[in-house]
Amino acid sequence: MNVVIIKYGAGNIRSVDYALRRLHIEPVITDDPVAIRRADRVIFPGQGEAGTTMHYLREHRLDGVIRSLTQPVLGICIGMQLLCRHSEEGATDCLGIFDAQVKRFVPRRHEDKIPHMGWNTLAGVGSRLLDPSTEGQYVYFVHSYYVPPTDDTAATTDYIHPFASAMQKHNFYAVQFHPEKSGAAGERILSNFLNL
Repeated sequence: MNVVIIKYGAGNIRSVDYALRRLHIEPVITDDPVAIRRADRVIFPGQGEAGTTMHYLREHRLDGVIRSLTQPVLGICIGMQLLCRHSEEGATDCLGIFDAQVKRFVPRRHEDKIPHMGWNTLAGVGSRLLDPSTEGQYVYFVHSYYVPPTDDTAATTDYIHPFASAMQKHNFYAVQFHPEKSGAAGERILSNFLNL
């Protein structure tokens, strides 16, 4: 299987690479539009700042490439946020796959820490990516911005308030958490994506 990880100046791409290798997949990390279009599966992961990463995508004409993909695509963390319409982070216009606004967490109590970092559970799972066995499973998060639940939400998580921890629209799948850092539950989710 030809799996591409999109290179776009974001951090944490190598951990996704290692997680796929544990599943006996040797991905290609590239920003080459031809290689991305030819892939069987495309993964759009990373940690970073919305404005900077969108600038890289536009500069390398990857924004149009991503929107045009018809094979299964998985956005992870900032990858999920950039698949949305707009982010409050830097007042950034994003890719618009999901009609959603990315918002910054606002603490309500003294104990509400930003970023939301650590293990939390998945609820209301409903997607081919997240099979029923992932209901209630703990996965690993690191993020200061979130997507409110929308019609495309495939799972929610509660931190300060409920937010979309997974989304799906057509061939686009996305998770706010890091499956590559989420142990057996994350490995199952990555396997589900490869087997779509």
